[in-house]
Amino acid sequence: MATTNELSRSERKRRAILAAAEALFLRNGYLGTSMDELAELSEVSKQTVYAHFGSKESLFVELVSSMTAAAGDGLHDRDERAALDGDVAGHLARYAADELAVVMTPRVLKLRRLVIGEVERFPDLARALYENGPERAIRSLAVTMAEFTDRGLLAADDPVEAATTFNWLVMGAPMNEAMLLGDEAIPDVAALQRHAAHAARVFVAAYGVGVR
Repeated sequence: MATTNELSRSERKRRAILAAAEALFLRNGYLGTSMDELAELSEVSKQTVYAHFGSKESLFVELVSSMTAAAGDGLHDRDERAALDGDVAGHLARYAADELAVVMTPRVLKLRRLVIGEVERFPDLARALYENGPERAIRSLAVTMAEFTDRGLLAADDPVEAATTFNWLVMGAPMNEAMLLGDEAIPDVAALQRHAAHAARVFVAAYGVGVR
């Protein structure tokens, strides 16, 4: 039976392999990364890499899945009860700023580009990215939209449609620019916060009570 020290050493190696995989896959892509490079950067043998993950494909799947889930957790761990003070625009602006802070980073954007580039080879990863990213955000927002509507703060007959509208008001322009133009196109924190506040105002102007 393995001892605690052996287990912890094994876990340290696994984490080192994943860290090396993140650095190499995000920099070189799937085809441009070799198992020899992964072993060298993680300071373990190639046999150890295979022992932990079985294949380069399995390691790639594990890396993308874990990074995608962690990015989603980073946003939804911040969830708060929706606008107890009735300030819908303020609540949505804070949520949007948090969402942008999580997603609009070089690390996450490189992951998105990598998965999109490998969508034919790994279609399930693209689905995982979507489910843990936009779809998860929209599901969470839909609950908030329904609560706002129940409290008479919004007129959102279809909470999912309202959540989808707000999500893409927030993400559309900055995401497209950064995905196509590179990390240099990522707005700074102040610009992202201004965009978040603007998206919230536009959304409330459309969905506010008495608007329609």
